Amino acid sequence: MFQQFCKLVLKLTGWRISGNLPADSQFIAIVGPHTSNWDFIIGVLARGALGAKVNFLGKHQLFKPPWGWFFKAIGGRPVDRTRSNNLVDAVVQIFESDPSFSLALAPEGTRSPVKRWKTGFYHIASKARVPIITVGLDFGNKRVIIPQGVLTSEDMQQDMDQIIAFYRSIRGRHPKVIPDFQP
Repeated sequence: MFQQFCKLVLKLTGWRISGNLPADSQFIAIVGPHTSNWDFIIGVLARGALGAKVNFLGKHQLFKPPWGWFFKAIGGRPVDRTRSNNLVDAVVQIFESDPSFSLALAPEGTRSPVKRWKTGFYHIASKARVPIITVGLDFGNKRVIIPQGVLTSEDMQQDMDQIIAFYRSIRGRHPKVIPDFQP
C-alpha cells in the first residue's frame, strides 16, 4: 500500500523515475546533488515507489523526540558528527552483519555548496565490497535518475571522475557547481 501511495504522490507532482535499483541486496546509493530538504522527501518517495528498503544516516538530533521514532522507522541510523568516530568501519560492520543492508548517502554531506565531496561512501563501498549506485534528483526535469551501478575499482580518481561527470548533468533544486575530485 505504501508503494502505491508513493507512486501516486510522485505522479501527482509530476516526478518520474528513470532506471531501477540493482537486484543486489547490498549497495551504497549516493544521492545528489543535495541542495534542499526536499531531496530527502523525493528520495523517500522514490524509494517507496520502487519498493526498496534502503537505509540512511542522519544527524543524531533528528532521532530525538518527538520525531526520532519516525526517522528510525523509515530506515534511519543516527550519526553523532560532534564526536570523532570511525564511521567508515562502523558502517562496514553493518554491511558484514546484515546481508540485506543497503545505504543511501549524500556525497556532499550538507545542503550547502562545498569545495570537496566527502569520500566516506567510497571507502565504505571499497571495504565492504559493495557497488556504488548513483541516483540523481533532477529538479529541472522532475526525474529521479538511476543509471547502471559503478563498481569500486582500484582507481579512486577514475571512479570519482565518472561519478562526478554523472552529477554535472543533474540540476538540483538550488543549482550549484559540482566540484572536481581532488584526492
